[in-house]
Amino acid sequence: MKDVKCGEIVSLINKFLKSGIMIDDEYKESVIGTPQGGNLSPLLSNIMLNQLDKELEARGLRFTRYADDCIILVGSSKAADRVMKNVSIFIESKLGLKVNMTKSKVSKSNDIKYLEFGFFMDKNDVLWKAKPHAKSVEKLKLKLKKLTSRRWSISLDERLEKIKKTIVGWTNYYKIGYWKDVARIVDAHVRFRLRMCIWKQWKKSKHQEESPD
Repeated sequence: MKDVKCGEIVSLINKFLKSGIMIDDEYKESVIGTPQGGNLSPLLSNIMLNQLDKELEARGLRFTRYADDCIILVGSSKAADRVMKNVSIFIESKLGLKVNMTKSKVSKSNDIKYLEFGFFMDKNDVLWKAKPHAKSVEKLKLKLKKLTSRRWSISLDERLEKIKKTIVGWTNYYKIGYWKDVARIVDAHVRFRLRMCIWKQWKKSKHQEESPD
């Protein structure tokens, strides 16, 4: 990447990098790297790794990249080891970046977790397809478990609205993949827990009605 000569842009980037972060409502100074969850990290990744994209294209490699998260597809484990080594050398020697070897690895397609997606072979179409990763499904179940907790004193309408927003947001993100099987499992899970919430409210209301004044 060529040097940025505009002082205003450099100054703005420095301010972002030194702006600090909030952890549990407490301000912490930025020591190194870019703040998690901000807009700057993916922007700088795209600027820095644009040269990597061009290099991978020049080598005829099939790949996909989002910010600093990249998958390169090859036909064999031997080719994967070779590409992993060569690309790591390119990133460190040409771009001046450090490759995190603990997060970089050679994997089979069905072992990959990419942007919360997993992958499976559809034997009918003989194609690899995306689906919500098992860990992502567990995160959703945990969130829905909290929203359907019988210990949480909240009206049924409010509870249903919060559940709806969670599920709609989740399905909108994963709709580009195959998620019908997951949807059926989650639907049964939520319905069961909601019945328990309604049952508890009914028992509580009945007990109050039967209690003497």
